[in-house]
Amino acid sequence: MEEQLSNQNNLYRPKTDITPGDRAAHMGQVPRTLWFTGLSGSGKSTLANEVEKSLLAAGHYTMLLDGDAVRMGLNANLGFSSQDRVENIRRVAEVAKLMNEAGLIVLTSFISPFREDRQRAREIIGKGFVEIYVATPLSVCEERDVKGLYKKAREGKIPNFTGISSPYEPPLSPEITVQTQGHSVQESAQELLGLLAPYLGQ
Repeated sequence: MEEQLSNQNNLYRPKTDITPGDRAAHMGQVPRTLWFTGLSGSGKSTLANEVEKSLLAAGHYTMLLDGDAVRMGLNANLGFSSQDRVENIRRVAEVAKLMNEAGLIVLTSFISPFREDRQRAREIIGKGFVEIYVATPLSVCEERDVKGLYKKAREGKIPNFTGISSPYEPPLSPEITVQTQGHSVQESAQELLGLLAPYLGQ
């Protein structure tokens, strides 16, 4: 039997014998999408990478989706217009959902500056969505500026750059908020792992 989704497009969602619950039980973990959001240079990717290492060492099955890597592959056809930014986050959410259904813990590292886009991602992913706000101030992010992006943005060489010529809308009620300034990566990761424990069934 198949559940009809769209008469107009003739699309059907197949019902399979193996369920997402079966896959999660097989892996012995609670699938989640750990959605890291924050300004460029806030430490999202570094922190997500460190947390993934710890989760893997503890026996979890994980996958890290990073903004630059996704844009070089899956979303290589997208630019940075408002419409393309919305689509970029929508696709990432759909991929994360599929990976959750496979039983994985997914870590995503995307600026995802707009609340509406993050809310849409939450709705797509469902109860497995955990929003992690890396609340690093703009001034600190500019000081780090590893890629030199803020300098270029202030010179007008990068249009619609988040935090400079395009807004970043901080989460109003994220599940977790972390700050990286004044702490080592390892310290921030350990703090975050402690906060994540209830969401991972630990």
